[in-house]
Amino acid sequence: MIPVKSAAELEKMRAACQVAAGALKAGGDAVRPGATTADVDKAVYDYIVAHGGVPNFKGYGGFPGSACVSVGDTVIHGIPSKTQVIREGDIVSIDTGAIVDGFHGDNAYTFACGQVSDEAKRLILTTREALFRGIAAAQAGGRVGDISYAVQSYVEAEGFSVVRDFVGHGVGRELHEAPEVPNFGRAGRGPRLAPGMTLAIEPMINEKGHKVHVLGDGWTVKTTDGGLSAHFEHTVAITKDGPEILTEWQVDPWK
Repeated sequence: MIPVKSAAELEKMRAACQVAAGALKAGGDAVRPGATTADVDKAVYDYIVAHGGVPNFKGYGGFPGSACVSVGDTVIHGIPSKTQVIREGDIVSIDTGAIVDGFHGDNAYTFACGQVSDEAKRLILTTREALFRGIAAAQAGGRVGDISYAVQSYVEAEGFSVVRDFVGHGVGRELHEAPEVPNFGRAGRGPRLAPGMTLAIEPMINEKGHKVHVLGDGWTVKTTDGGLSAHFEHTVAITKDGPEILTEWQVDPWK
């Protein structure tokens, strides 16, 4: 069953999502040549705690960080490390969230460390645009497949690939709720969207093929062919007046 939030619950979601958005900015501010992915994670953790939240990733299923920090060909779930140094030209995807008053916010953004290649920039901009196309399709009365199709059709027309092994999801009192929100599929299919649903819409897009594999740590997901990957995410509420972005980013360098 897909949870539907009341007006009061949506207010709590907004509060959690704004802490998540602020933490994402703090993590992005920490991306610089010579920083480690652990430095990024610490910036995220410190922000969430300072703003009255609890990092919802830390300890989730045993994950050790407050953020997933994924560099280059790492798609998602990069484990923060004191030994992984971020270098000029890297692209760095940060995925993080916060719990405030029992509700979760969840968001992700791909940052550039200094100057990146033209193809890396095009991948990032395509993934960002795919997110907003997916959000625009999240209309009350529509279906989850409308979101999926909006993302996939745009991305593939640009010559990139949609990750199929991992998908978006509902979010609320739990970090992962029903329904699953794939970034591929057919319009008009899947669960019906209704006001009060809250979804984490999150395109994960690869430079080359769509295949990925999980490393021996059980978390880190990499592209199989070594191509770059980008990841953007917003928590979105379905309303009768259209989708509402709850994790409005406090910084958006690619805008």
